[in-house]
Amino acid sequence: MKNKSDRRIFLKNIGVGGMAAFLPVGSFKTSDSKEAKEDVVAADTAKRQYNSTYKGQYLNRVAFPIGGIGAGMFCLEGTGAISHMSVRNYPEVFHEPAMFAAISIKGIKNSAKVLESKVPEWKKFGQHNAGLGGEGGATWGLPRFEKAEFNARFPFADITLEDKDVPLQVQLKGWSPFIPTDADNASMPIGGLEYRFKNTSAKTEECVFSYSSRNFMNQQGVKNSIKAIKNGFILSSDGSIEDPQKQGDFAIFTDDSSTVVDYCWFRGGWFDGLTMAWKVIENAETKNNSPVEKDAPGASLFVPFTLKPGEEKTIRLMMAWYTPNTKLRMGDVEPADRERVNNDPLLKYHKPWYSSKINNIEEVVAYWNTNYADLRKKTKLFSDTFYKSTLPAEVIEAVAANLSILKSPTVLRQHDGRFWCWEGSGDNGGSCHGSCTHVWNYAQAVSHLFPSLERSLRDTEFTESQNAEGHQMFRSNLPITRVVHNFHAASDGQLGGIMKVHREWRISGDNEWLKQIYPKVQASLDYCSKTWDPKGRGVVEEPHHNTYDIEFWGPTGFATSFYLGALNSLITMGKFLEKDVQKYETLYAKGKAYMESELYNGEYFLQKIEWKGLQAPNPTKVQSFATQYTPEASALLEKEGPKYQYGIGVLSDGVMGGWLSRMCGLGDPLDAAKTRKHLIAVHRHNFKTNLREHANPQRPTYAIGNEAGLLLCSWPNGGKLSLPFVYSNEVWTGIEYQVASHLMLMGEVEKGLEIVRACRDRYDGVVRNPFNEYECGHWYARAMSSYGMLEGLTGVRYDAVNKELHVDSKVGDFTSFLSTANGFGTVSLKAGVPSLSIAYGKIPVDKVIVSGTVKKLG
Repeated sequence: MKNKSDRRIFLKNIGVGGMAAFLPVGSFKTSDSKEAKEDVVAADTAKRQYNSTYKGQYLNRVAFPIGGIGAGMFCLEGTGAISHMSVRNYPEVFHEPAMFAAISIKGIKNSAKVLESKVPEWKKFGQHNAGLGGEGGATWGLPRFEKAEFNARFPFADITLEDKDVPLQVQLKGWSPFIPTDADNASMPIGGLEYRFKNTSAKTEECVFSYSSRNFMNQQGVKNSIKAIKNGFILSSDGSIEDPQKQGDFAIFTDDSSTVVDYCWFRGGWFDGLTMAWKVIENAETKNNSPVEKDAPGASLFVPFTLKPGEEKTIRLMMAWYTPNTKLRMGDVEPADRERVNNDPLLKYHKPWYSSKINNIEEVVAYWNTNYADLRKKTKLFSDTFYKSTLPAEVIEAVAANLSILKSPTVLRQHDGRFWCWEGSGDNGGSCHGSCTHVWNYAQAVSHLFPSLERSLRDTEFTESQNAEGHQMFRSNLPITRVVHNFHAASDGQLGGIMKVHREWRISGDNEWLKQIYPKVQASLDYCSKTWDPKGRGVVEEPHHNTYDIEFWGPTGFATSFYLGALNSLITMGKFLEKDVQKYETLYAKGKAYMESELYNGEYFLQKIEWKGLQAPNPTKVQSFATQYTPEASALLEKEGPKYQYGIGVLSDGVMGGWLSRMCGLGDPLDAAKTRKHLIAVHRHNFKTNLREHANPQRPTYAIGNEAGLLLCSWPNGGKLSLPFVYSNEVWTGIEYQVASHLMLMGEVEKGLEIVRACRDRYDGVVRNPFNEYECGHWYARAMSSYGMLEGLTGVRYDAVNKELHVDSKVGDFTSFLSTANGFGTVSLKAGVPSLSIAYGKIPVDKVIVSGTVKKLG
């Protein structure tokens, strides 16, 4: 190359996925010249390619969840550090316990290193975790490796560490079980870390691996101790009668018989414990120290080993925890049930599902020891199968990254195994309780990966959360009990649930389940019609609560698209069960005609704001979440109508019911050409490549400044109210993926991909964690709309009722992942010929339909 400038351009252009991807770690370090160092900097700061390695600045915020569904988690950071320790049945986002792995080599100066790379810059300022004996910051000053690279292949995370003082090739793999169709093994309180070392020197090296931790399970007012187990230790706190939730155990252990354990660090003041523990590590020694009765400050385990030149060793470090009790309960219990609930420990407070199957930490440890190899094999089979996909890298990255939500504290499983969820995770508690129907509408992953868990949500919605009149509370109680019906039903949530019953039936093939739930579904739809469509026009027009936490007044394309989808769902299921569905067919025909004429302006669907002439009283007298009609707001009401409407704006969710209908195997409830036009208008008007001049007085940090994103709404033709609906100026990843996958379904693949790229560019690790897309909370459930892009691009859908495989590719030839109720594998299309490769379980297929034509499997 002619000069340094040319060389930097080359490095920038090839990015991570070009030639640099094939160069070994450290290959740029063959020279210590200034020019070579500049090349390293250029490579580390080049724009990262999607679904590839994180390094340099892109490691900054990486934190990858490891744990079980509803069982708690910790995160493996891009550096190799452990953080976000949340194993007590609630989120602790900034809990970075003082725990670390280390390596030391006898006779080599400066070889004692924590098995992590350097501490990210953002952590260095402030007092967090830096107090006397503090949980986290006290370990940050210990020597670390110079460089790290991180690669995710969900649910596996691989880290490569490099340091000039350490003549070892070091790799770390973190993981936890995740086998589609096997919800129980995916819901255990366990995680694994595998450390692999290879001697790159020309002589035999004597090494000591260690893992150390303070007792971060320590609780005030109870006995705290560190207990012995084979090849490891248990950090423990006892509960009490008054505070049973303080009971907790966290085990750290290996399967290596040469493991030596120091069960009690030096007891003293100030920084004595960690100081003395590090001296042992620094000297490449081990320490065998017996447990003490209580108040051990920390513990370490050691695995000494010798490596000849070129020889390798892998140390399997296993983690398990057991925190069976909580004082967590959410929602108002039906008065008639309160005495029974308060007298039943399983109904009074949440108990995690695993505690009903396993009695103590020793049993969790035994389970993990016994099943580790088998679970790893099956989990890797899933991962390998998923990543065989030929779909665009940005799509695979987005789908996989958001599966981490299922490892996060956003999701819980109660004592009987039923699924219950927050909308997201707050820093120190759940965010917005109750498996909120209007948020979980968007999430498509669980229904395919773990259908039994998703079906349990429908059972709760149509049983404990629905009354005899058909009214549903869109937030369910925890523990799951009958609710008090004291607020609006959510129009999108309740109507969406009716479509999702059809989805769950088609995925499971369980006709008996459909027969049992159908009367409740019919009652739900009848309530919706009576409440929001009392005139029987097939249109949602009475004030209707929705996912924006307000009520829309007058007919909306948004809610009516849900209504049409729900009507079609009941019609389809009713006909299968040989029920009379004529009145629903009449409503559907009326509503479709109205929406396609009166709510369509030739470019997109909209809202007709109405508040007079409805059955509802004046907006100032209608119960609402936070819509306050102050004197100023009342003046606006007379001038503009109700607050918080979208009117003639372009709503990104404007035909979201049509998307959900497609995701539920029901087809388009609206004219496809008009739907496509609406989505193109959304992309044209709402997608912004730069938000620097966009005014957002709401919650701006989801997308801000020079970042790109899809706004929830815009008003290209004017008509924006002084106070449009709340959140309208924001960018939500869950809506971005919903719109993207709907565009893909309609053949507008590049427009969909452009939205996906904007989203993943914001979550590239520099400022935001790539594995934590947040909205009203971390690991926000709506982002699992990303899973819908698999069907959006390929049209792949399996119908277990008819044993049919559907394919409708928008990308030509492809290979893509498919998960069903009883197995998973890949579906491929090549030159118009479909094929199915089953990796796990069974997927019986009697008929294959490719873009409407019956074909044979290749």
